[in-house]
Amino acid sequence: MIQELIRSSKKIVIKIGSNTLAKEDGTICREFLENLGEDVHQLMSEGKQVVIVSSGARIAGVSTIGKWMRKEDINYKQALCAIGQVELMDAYRRVFEKYGTHIGQILYTREDFLEGARSLNIRNPLFTLADEGVIPIINENDSVCVDEIKIGDNDTLAAYTANIWNADLLIMLSDIDGIYSENPKNCEDAKLVELVENIDELRANIEIGCGNDFGTGGIETKIEAASKVGAYKIPMILSNGKVPHIIDKLKKGEGKGTLFNLGGI
Repeated sequence: MIQELIRSSKKIVIKIGSNTLAKEDGTICREFLENLGEDVHQLMSEGKQVVIVSSGARIAGVSTIGKWMRKEDINYKQALCAIGQVELMDAYRRVFEKYGTHIGQILYTREDFLEGARSLNIRNPLFTLADEGVIPIINENDSVCVDEIKIGDNDTLAAYTANIWNADLLIMLSDIDGIYSENPKNCEDAKLVELVENIDELRANIEIGCGNDFGTGGIETKIEAASKVGAYKIPMILSNGKVPHIIDKLKKGEGKGTLFNLGGI
Protein backbone atom coordinates (compact mmCIF):
# COMPACT_ATOMS: atom_id res chain seq x y z
CA MET A 1 0.00 0.00 0.00
CA ILE A 2 2.88 2.41 0.77
CA GLN A 3 4.41 1.63 -2.60
CA GLU A 4 1.20 2.40 -4.45
CA LEU A 5 0.54 5.58 -2.46
CA ILE A 6 3.90 7.09 -3.37
CA ARG A 7 3.49 6.15 -7.01
CA SER A 8 -0.01 7.62 -7.26
CA SER A 9 0.62 10.81 -5.24
CA LYS A 10 1.14 14.00 -7.22
CA LYS A 11 1.84 16.40 -4.33
CA ILE A 12 4.18 15.11 -1.60
CA VAL A 13 5.36 16.83 1.57
CA ILE A 14 8.57 15.40 3.04
CA LYS A 15 9.42 16.29 6.63
CA ILE A 16 13.07 15.99 7.70
CA GLY A 17 13.68 15.59 11.42
CA SER A 18 16.70 16.98 13.24
CA ASN A 19 18.01 13.53 14.14
CA THR A 20 17.72 12.52 10.49
CA LEU A 21 19.61 15.56 9.30
CA ALA A 22 22.28 15.46 12.01
CA LYS A 23 25.18 13.11 12.61
CA GLU A 24 25.94 11.91 16.13
CA ASP A 25 28.20 14.90 16.75
CA GLY A 26 25.40 17.29 15.83
CA THR A 27 26.78 18.39 12.46
CA ILE A 28 24.79 18.19 9.20
CA CYS A 29 24.92 14.79 7.51
CA ARG A 30 25.92 15.59 3.93
CA GLU A 31 25.44 11.98 2.82
CA PHE A 32 21.80 12.10 3.86
CA LEU A 33 21.25 15.31 1.90
CA GLU A 34 22.87 13.81 -1.20
CA ASN A 35 20.61 10.75 -0.98
CA LEU A 36 17.57 12.94 -0.40
CA GLY A 37 18.43 15.09 -3.39
CA GLU A 38 18.66 12.08 -5.67
CA ASP A 39 15.37 10.61 -4.40
CA VAL A 40 13.50 13.92 -4.70
CA HIS A 41 14.89 14.49 -8.19
CA GLN A 42 13.55 11.09 -9.19
CA LEU A 43 10.12 11.92 -7.80
CA MET A 44 10.05 15.21 -9.70
CA SER A 45 11.17 13.53 -12.93
CA GLU A 46 8.01 11.43 -12.59
CA GLY A 47 5.91 14.59 -12.64
CA LYS A 48 5.44 14.96 -8.88
CA GLN A 49 5.65 18.17 -6.86
CA VAL A 50 7.65 18.11 -3.63
CA VAL A 51 7.65 20.39 -0.60
CA ILE A 52 10.25 19.87 2.13
CA VAL A 53 9.68 20.79 5.77
CA SER A 54 13.12 20.78 7.33
CA SER A 55 14.29 20.96 10.91
CA GLY A 56 17.95 21.58 11.63
CA ALA A 57 18.53 25.35 11.76
CA ARG A 58 19.78 25.21 15.32
CA ILE A 59 22.14 22.27 14.78
CA ALA A 60 23.41 23.92 11.61
CA GLY A 61 24.10 27.02 13.70
CA VAL A 62 26.08 24.97 16.21
CA SER A 63 28.03 23.37 13.34
CA THR A 64 28.80 26.76 11.83
CA ILE A 65 29.82 28.76 14.87
CA GLY A 66 31.17 25.88 16.96
CA LYS A 67 29.76 27.03 20.31
CA TRP A 68 26.59 27.71 22.36
CA MET A 69 25.32 24.14 21.97
CA ARG A 70 24.37 23.89 25.65
CA LYS A 71 23.01 27.41 25.93
CA GLU A 72 19.30 27.26 26.80
CA ASP A 73 18.62 31.00 26.87
CA ILE A 74 16.05 31.93 24.21
CA ASN A 75 18.31 34.64 22.78
CA TYR A 76 21.10 32.13 22.12
CA LYS A 77 18.64 29.64 20.58
CA GLN A 78 17.34 32.36 18.28
CA ALA A 79 20.87 33.43 17.39
CA LEU A 80 21.87 29.87 16.52
CA CYS A 81 18.81 29.50 14.30
CA ALA A 82 19.58 32.79 12.54
CA ILE A 83 23.12 31.60 11.78
CA GLY A 84 22.13 28.04 10.97
CA GLN A 85 19.26 28.87 8.63
CA VAL A 86 21.76 30.35 6.19
CA GLU A 87 23.99 27.27 6.36
CA LEU A 88 21.03 24.91 6.06
CA MET A 89 19.61 26.59 2.97
CA ASP A 90 23.03 26.69 1.35
CA ALA A 91 23.39 22.94 1.95
CA TYR A 92 20.03 22.29 0.26
CA ARG A 93 20.88 24.70 -2.57
CA ARG A 94 24.13 22.88 -3.33
CA VAL A 95 22.38 19.50 -3.39
CA PHE A 96 19.57 20.46 -5.73
CA GLU A 97 21.56 22.69 -8.11
CA LYS A 98 23.21 19.50 -9.38
CA TYR A 99 19.85 18.62 -10.89
CA GLY A 100 19.12 22.11 -12.21
CA THR A 101 16.46 22.59 -9.54
CA HIS A 102 15.96 25.77 -7.54
CA ILE A 103 14.82 25.98 -3.92
CA GLY A 104 12.85 28.68 -2.14
CA GLN A 105 12.73 29.33 1.58
CA ILE A 106 9.47 29.95 3.48
CA LEU A 107 9.47 30.62 7.22
CA TYR A 108 6.21 30.36 9.15
CA THR A 109 4.87 31.18 12.60
CA ARG A 110 1.75 29.76 14.25
CA GLU A 111 -0.28 32.89 13.49
CA ASP A 112 0.23 32.33 9.76
CA PHE A 113 -1.96 29.24 9.98
CA LEU A 114 -4.49 30.44 12.55
CA GLU A 115 -5.51 33.79 11.02
CA GLY A 116 -7.80 33.49 8.02
CA ALA A 117 -6.33 36.27 5.84
CA ARG A 118 -2.75 35.22 6.57
CA SER A 119 -3.56 31.58 5.81
CA LEU A 120 -4.78 32.58 2.37
CA ASN A 121 -1.70 34.73 1.77
CA ILE A 122 0.82 32.03 2.72
CA ARG A 123 -0.75 29.62 0.24
CA ASN A 124 0.25 31.79 -2.71
CA PRO A 125 4.07 31.44 -2.65
CA LEU A 126 3.78 27.75 -1.70
CA PHE A 127 1.56 26.90 -4.67
CA THR A 128 3.49 29.16 -7.07
CA LEU A 129 6.91 27.73 -6.21
CA ALA A 130 5.73 24.12 -6.48
CA ASP A 131 3.82 24.76 -9.71
CA GLU A 132 6.95 26.29 -11.26
CA GLY A 133 9.20 23.35 -10.35
CA VAL A 134 10.92 25.08 -7.43
CA ILE A 135 11.20 23.15 -4.17
CA PRO A 136 9.87 25.11 -1.18
CA ILE A 137 11.99 24.48 1.93
CA ILE A 138 9.84 25.28 4.94
CA ASN A 139 10.79 25.83 8.57
CA GLU A 140 9.44 27.69 11.54
CA ASN A 141 10.81 31.22 11.88
CA ASP A 142 12.83 30.21 14.94
CA SER A 143 15.07 33.27 14.95
CA VAL A 144 12.17 35.52 15.99
CA CYS A 145 9.71 33.08 17.59
CA VAL A 146 8.97 32.97 21.29
CA ASP A 147 6.60 30.63 23.08
CA GLU A 148 3.54 32.77 22.42
CA ILE A 149 3.81 32.46 18.63
CA LYS A 150 5.69 29.18 18.20
CA ILE A 151 4.17 26.28 16.34
CA GLY A 152 6.32 24.15 18.64
CA ASP A 153 7.65 21.35 16.46
CA ASN A 154 8.09 20.64 12.79
CA ASP A 155 5.91 17.53 12.86
CA THR A 156 2.98 19.87 13.45
CA LEU A 157 4.33 22.34 10.88
CA ALA A 158 4.53 19.55 8.30
CA ALA A 159 0.91 18.60 8.98
CA TYR A 160 -0.24 22.23 8.65
CA THR A 161 1.72 22.55 5.41
CA ALA A 162 0.28 19.36 3.94
CA ASN A 163 -3.24 20.52 4.76
CA ILE A 164 -2.89 24.05 3.42
CA TRP A 165 -1.23 22.78 0.22
CA ASN A 166 -3.84 20.05 -0.28
CA ALA A 167 -1.08 17.44 -0.45
CA ASP A 168 -1.71 13.86 -1.48
CA LEU A 169 0.83 12.42 0.96
CA LEU A 170 3.02 13.39 3.92
CA ILE A 171 6.26 11.45 4.37
CA MET A 172 7.75 11.90 7.83
CA LEU A 173 11.46 10.97 8.05
CA SER A 174 12.78 10.35 11.56
CA ASP A 175 15.41 8.13 13.17
CA ILE A 176 13.08 5.14 13.59
CA ASP A 177 11.51 2.73 11.08
CA GLY A 178 7.99 3.62 12.17
CA ILE A 179 5.66 3.16 15.12
CA TYR A 180 6.54 0.19 17.32
CA SER A 181 4.54 -1.56 20.00
CA GLU A 182 7.35 -0.66 22.42
CA ASN A 183 10.59 1.29 22.21
CA PRO A 184 12.76 -0.85 19.90
CA LYS A 185 15.91 0.65 21.41
CA ASN A 186 15.04 -0.94 24.74
CA CYS A 187 12.91 -3.94 23.80
CA GLU A 188 14.01 -6.66 21.37
CA ASP A 189 10.42 -7.94 21.10
CA ALA A 190 9.06 -4.61 19.84
CA LYS A 191 6.94 -5.03 16.71
CA LEU A 192 6.57 -2.57 13.88
CA VAL A 193 3.02 -1.34 13.38
CA GLU A 194 2.73 -1.27 9.58
CA LEU A 195 -0.78 0.17 9.24
CA VAL A 196 -2.72 2.56 11.48
CA GLU A 197 -6.37 3.25 10.74
CA ASN A 198 -7.51 4.29 14.21
CA ILE A 199 -5.49 6.62 16.46
CA ASP A 200 -7.31 5.73 19.68
CA GLU A 201 -6.70 2.05 19.09
CA LEU A 202 -3.03 2.75 18.40
CA ARG A 203 -2.58 4.72 21.63
CA ALA A 204 -4.12 1.89 23.61
CA ASN A 205 -1.66 -0.63 22.25
CA ILE A 206 1.73 1.05 22.17
CA GLU A 207 4.22 2.57 24.58
CA ILE A 208 4.90 6.24 23.86
CA GLY A 209 8.25 7.67 24.96
CA CYS A 210 9.72 11.16 24.94
CA GLY A 211 11.69 13.16 22.38
CA ASN A 212 15.37 12.98 21.49
CA ASP A 213 18.51 15.08 21.89
CA PHE A 214 18.32 17.28 18.79
CA GLY A 215 14.60 17.35 18.00
CA THR A 216 11.64 18.86 19.79
CA GLY A 217 9.23 16.09 18.82
CA GLY A 218 8.81 12.45 19.66
CA ILE A 219 6.37 9.70 18.73
CA GLU A 220 3.50 11.66 20.28
CA THR A 221 3.98 14.66 17.97
CA LYS A 222 4.11 12.33 14.96
CA ILE A 223 0.85 10.67 15.97
CA GLU A 224 -0.70 14.12 16.41
CA ALA A 225 0.56 15.12 12.96
CA ALA A 226 -0.98 11.98 11.46
CA SER A 227 -4.25 12.88 13.14
CA LYS A 228 -4.18 16.42 11.76
CA VAL A 229 -3.60 15.34 8.15
CA GLY A 230 -5.97 12.40 8.56
CA ALA A 231 -8.77 14.89 9.25
CA TYR A 232 -8.20 16.08 5.67
CA LYS A 233 -7.95 12.51 4.37
CA ILE A 234 -4.21 12.86 3.70
CA PRO A 235 -2.23 9.67 4.46
CA MET A 236 1.10 9.86 6.29
CA ILE A 237 4.11 7.55 6.19
CA LEU A 238 6.59 7.48 9.07
CA SER A 239 9.94 5.94 8.16
CA ASN A 240 13.66 6.00 8.93
CA GLY A 241 15.61 8.75 7.21
CA LYS A 242 18.88 7.17 8.36
CA VAL A 243 18.35 4.39 5.81
CA PRO A 244 20.11 5.39 2.55
CA HIS A 245 17.63 6.31 -0.20
CA ILE A 246 14.69 5.42 2.03
CA ILE A 247 12.15 7.24 -0.16
CA ASP A 248 13.24 5.28 -3.21
CA LYS A 249 13.14 2.05 -1.17
CA LEU A 250 9.61 2.82 0.02
CA LYS A 251 8.55 3.51 -3.54
CA LYS A 252 9.91 0.12 -4.61
CA GLY A 253 8.29 -1.71 -1.70
CA GLU A 254 11.68 -2.42 -0.09
CA GLY A 255 11.59 -0.03 2.89
CA LYS A 256 10.03 -0.27 6.33
CA GLY A 257 7.51 2.23 7.59
CA THR A 258 4.20 2.88 9.29
CA LEU A 259 1.32 4.04 7.12
CA PHE A 260 -1.34 6.18 8.78
CA ASN A 261 -4.43 5.81 6.63
CA LEU A 262 -7.06 7.53 8.76
CA GLY A 263 -9.17 8.75 5.87
CA GLY A 264 -9.90 5.29 4.52
CA ILE A 265 -8.06 5.84 1.24
